[in-house]
Amino acid sequence: MSDNTELNTFELSEEYQALSDAVREFADEEIAPVSAKHDEEHSFPYEIQSQMAEMGLFGLPFPEEYGGQGGDYFALCLALEQIARVDQSVAITLEAGVSLGAMPVYLFGTEEQKQQWLPQLASGQALAGFGLTEPEAGSDAGGTRTRAALTDGNWVINGSKEFITNSGTDITKLVTVTAVTGTTTTADGREKKEISTILVPTDTPGFTAQKAYNKVGWNASDTHPLTFEDVTVPEANLLGERGRGYANFLRILDEGRIAIAALATGAAQGCLEEAIRYATEREQFGRSIGKNQAVAFKIARMRARVHQARLAYYDAASRMLKGKPFKTEAAIAKLVAGEAAMDNARDATQVFGGYGFINEFRVARHYRDSKILEVGEGTTEVQLMLIARELGL
Repeated sequence: MSDNTELNTFELSEEYQALSDAVREFADEEIAPVSAKHDEEHSFPYEIQSQMAEMGLFGLPFPEEYGGQGGDYFALCLALEQIARVDQSVAITLEAGVSLGAMPVYLFGTEEQKQQWLPQLASGQALAGFGLTEPEAGSDAGGTRTRAALTDGNWVINGSKEFITNSGTDITKLVTVTAVTGTTTTADGREKKEISTILVPTDTPGFTAQKAYNKVGWNASDTHPLTFEDVTVPEANLLGERGRGYANFLRILDEGRIAIAALATGAAQGCLEEAIRYATEREQFGRSIGKNQAVAFKIARMRARVHQARLAYYDAASRMLKGKPFKTEAAIAKLVAGEAAMDNARDATQVFGGYGFINEFRVARHYRDSKILEVGEGTTEVQLMLIARELGL
């Protein structure tokens, strides 16, 4: 999957298309039938996670030497798009497991850290969390208050994190944590927090995944607040260069926005497909409701949003794979696709009428699930700020 030349024309190569088709079939046949059950029960779909692991989806962008599939980030995005059509909870489990859980280890870890953790994470045998957000450090991650002190060759960590995906499952083995490890002095004499990243195995004493959140959506996704009380890990668990934790996590978020855009595109596509199906089958006043121009035009706009969102994330992914700057394009993709998902969910619900308000119907779940796509991994406002900044505003 390393040959992405055809991505330049926004047409998939045979290999990419085969992957997309295979994941689409898996999503329709295995994920969709159990989605409503897991959503209602707020239960993590271990059987689906295990099947995704067997398919190699958690290892898509990683080299074979670390247990991966030797593919690339765009391959992951294609898988996310197809899964999110039918179940956003399952899609975010894969997205967070790869781009937020395993990717920091791959990009910034020592060879020893990679050998220890990546085979487990890339195989899907284990999951990892991305411990960045705190009660008072969301969009302003520089406001981190969790601290790590180096004592007798160990990091002693105290603090808390919020909204951490994949942090409390039975197979969660690792959480990557940003913490203040000291202060530095800027060129103008101001003191600045030194933020570093530390690997914390979840069986470390003092680490606690608190009670799972009762969320509006993504009910089958695992999300917890975390606390660290004198959590002690070896100095060698530092991930990347000391003081570069914040900068490294920003890179992870830039890439993650492309993945979230792919997920959001899938959600928008799922709403479109359901709206077309229902508008064709549902009859009122002697004909299908899709024959009414008001409904037809609404669905036509949904189709246009999907097209725009897909082009945006394809473009951002193409730039990333070529080694070109892609921060702004990733922000645009996240913005456009997140809004497309929310708008399509609203319009699909309107097409379905009263049935769109019943949770057993997919569009109702998309309506609840999609709002977080305008918040997570950088709010809409953050994306607008990044785009405006690139324009010199």
